[in-house]
Amino acid sequence: MNQFRRAGLALALALSFGAAGAQSFSDADLAVAAKLREAGQASNLAYELVDSLVTEVGARPAGSANDKKAVDWAVAKLKSLGFPVVRAEPVPLKAWKRGEAHAHITEPFAQPLVMTALGMSVATPKEGISAEIAYYPDFATLKADTSDKAKGRIVFVDQKTERAKDGRGYGPSSTARTQGPTEAGKRGALAFAIRSVGTDHDRLAHTGATRYAEGVPAVPAFAVSVPDADTIARLQRYGKPVKMHVSLQAELGIDAVSHNVIAEIPGTDLADEVIAIGGHLDSWDLGQGAIDDGAGVAITAAAAKLILDSGAKPRRTIRVVMFANEENGLDGARAYAEKYKGQKHQLVAESDFGAGPIYRFQTRVRPEALGVALVIAEQLKPLGVEAGGNEGRTGADTGVIQRAANLPVFSFSQDGTDYFDFHHTANDTLDKIDPAKIRQNVQVWATAVWLAAQSPVAFHPLPAVEKKPAQ
Repeated sequence: MNQFRRAGLALALALSFGAAGAQSFSDADLAVAAKLREAGQASNLAYELVDSLVTEVGARPAGSANDKKAVDWAVAKLKSLGFPVVRAEPVPLKAWKRGEAHAHITEPFAQPLVMTALGMSVATPKEGISAEIAYYPDFATLKADTSDKAKGRIVFVDQKTERAKDGRGYGPSSTARTQGPTEAGKRGALAFAIRSVGTDHDRLAHTGATRYAEGVPAVPAFAVSVPDADTIARLQRYGKPVKMHVSLQAELGIDAVSHNVIAEIPGTDLADEVIAIGGHLDSWDLGQGAIDDGAGVAITAAAAKLILDSGAKPRRTIRVVMFANEENGLDGARAYAEKYKGQKHQLVAESDFGAGPIYRFQTRVRPEALGVALVIAEQLKPLGVEAGGNEGRTGADTGVIQRAANLPVFSFSQDGTDYFDFHHTANDTLDKIDPAKIRQNVQVWATAVWLAAQSPVAFHPLPAVEKKPAQ
């Protein structure tokens, strides 16, 4: 059967279930959805929450003093908003702490570089490293290299990040960031450097986590700003060795405890089924953590608050989770997945792509729930949201939870055209959030979550995931 016929049958199935779904939501439930859309238009709560978080706490790397302040802030704020259940659940972790770092080109022409260490990077010796650069135009070229070009040198990967509304350019670049140090270490390099994973042209470096493979020498890893990466690329044209000095200090493996902060609106007749929504409370240390991910925790908390204030009682329990340490290990997500592995989840969903307007709604639910999903999509159309398919994906935290138990998903696609201009930089600040756009996010989330809570059909269990045989 060709793909077009399969798509036609899937659409016919959705429309068939849609007719029944439209009759199964009560008029009262649909009226509440309309009220939530209207109330969200007048609510500035999400913006006010981000304002409060970045002003009163600021940057909050996992395991830091500010991380603890953020947890205390979240507990106090959620209680003040009137959520009937608020708790903080401990998450042990190994923290990473940034030290001083600098780098510059020494030959053929001296040039200072704007750079930043990658999260979890090991340190250089105190005196730093001076070596020739082994230049690679992209990560694929480094992986394909079987020569000794990188040995005894500083590997530099000039992987460019494509600007796209859906953020698809991030995947290849972040792969280069996370896997690059291991590939460099395999080849005997002394250090690893990368063009910042960003779409801006500001002279600001983008940080982000990296990792090392067991049994491979761990080399110091850092990113340089996009304009400085362009400088390194231009230096290649002279046909002379390009040499660099880098000093990077960092502390790894610090024992620490953070917390997942949870607020709940208890359900009624289906209270044992949970709708888990949220974002991550931690941030990188360079900026304020406004778009990554102050916006996400604020959007989901404000959406749940709209439902709470409506006076309507959800059938299923609505749980807002502010996850610990997404940026440097996903420890909060792993702790949640373990603690709640036996609990039924109607769905999981995460907001972790800034505060751009939502333009598409997708799901991952069992076939019997497609009709209900279609009705929910219809309720989002007045907010400028188009219906997508049933191949929805979720964020990094809820992705851990979803994969652990093959859980249903709601996916809200945001316009991230400029997201990677600011992501993981000192430019991640409150002024990057448009109050009107973040309000639209809250309207969408509140409407969809409410209807999911009231659904006459369970979204679970999903069909078993077919495991591919080992290669």
